[in-house]
Amino acid sequence: MTASLPQRPVMAGEHILTVQEALEPLYMELEQQVETKLVQVAVSAGWSAAEAIEAIDELKRHEVLEIGDPER
Repeated sequence: MTASLPQRPVMAGEHILTVQEALEPLYMELEQQVETKLVQVAVSAGWSAAEAIEAIDELKRHEVLEIGDPER
C-alpha cells in the first residue's frame, strides 16, 4: 500500500485546513482498495463484476440510511 502521507512534519504556523481534508486522500485510497478486493472475491465466487458492484452500492446505500436514522 502506498499512502499519501506528508514527507515532512507540519511546522507551527502552517495549517492543514481540516482533519477531513488531511484524511480524505487516504480514506479514498483505502475505500478503492477494499472495493477492488470485494469485487475480486465476488468474481472468484462466481458472481459477475457488475453484480458485485451492484451489491457494494446497495451496502453503501443501506449504511447511509442507517447513519441517517439512528433508530434503525
